[in-house]
Amino acid sequence: MYGHIILTNDILTLLKGMTSEIKVFTDGASSGNPGPGGWGAIVATHSRVKELGNGEEKTTNNRMELLAVIEALSFINKSDLSGVAVIHSDSKYVINGATKWIINWKKNDWKSAQKKDVLNKDLWERLDDLLSKVKCKWELLQGHSGIPGNERTDKIATSFSKKEKIELFDGPLSHYEVDLNKTKAEPGARKSNDRSKAKAYSYLSLVNGVVLKHSTWKDCEERVKGKKDVKFRKSISPEDEADILKQWGK
Repeated sequence: MYGHIILTNDILTLLKGMTSEIKVFTDGASSGNPGPGGWGAIVATHSRVKELGNGEEKTTNNRMELLAVIEALSFINKSDLSGVAVIHSDSKYVINGATKWIINWKKNDWKSAQKKDVLNKDLWERLDDLLSKVKCKWELLQGHSGIPGNERTDKIATSFSKKEKIELFDGPLSHYEVDLNKTKAEPGARKSNDRSKAKAYSYLSLVNGVVLKHSTWKDCEERVKGKKDVKFRKSISPEDEADILKQWGK
């Protein structure tokens, strides 16, 4: 009949299967490993945005990365928001853990290949429970590369780690000034920082899974020289140091 839409069973099935998207951005920060840390998250539906964040006195960067995701998913679950949570994170540790490693961890009663308790077991168990309640997709971002959502969550996390005052947004998406649609790095974002000329904050070395911080390049070089499967790098700020450790899974 003119003016009416007839929904066939096929169309009804299609509409029922369609779900809205919840955009989630998360980040964590810590000064020291362990040391004071913070986490930040953005949860955005088609109409509203909620920023979340908090800090801890003694923690690690990986714990803050995990907690940011946990708190975001917990908010989604408690708020009974419907849709798929697309989680944007720059942490390979979190994404690999949530999509790959967690399968064997659960089979092995949360034990690592070395038969020891999985590091951050308490948080992984919380995340596992939430993943059974909230449908998720994962997107790995390049950190500190001009992606607005990532930069904002980093700002929230860093502010809480330093106990600096920061106002968290909670309101209509139309009033939110952060562009959450942009998820690709700015061209040349990494090149804009001339690391070779920047003053060193610390020198980091990773040998046999153990990270050491050095005050001089000579000390760092002596530790890694002649050894296989090592990593070493200069950091130029506390935030840069935390980012390097994050990339190394530390």
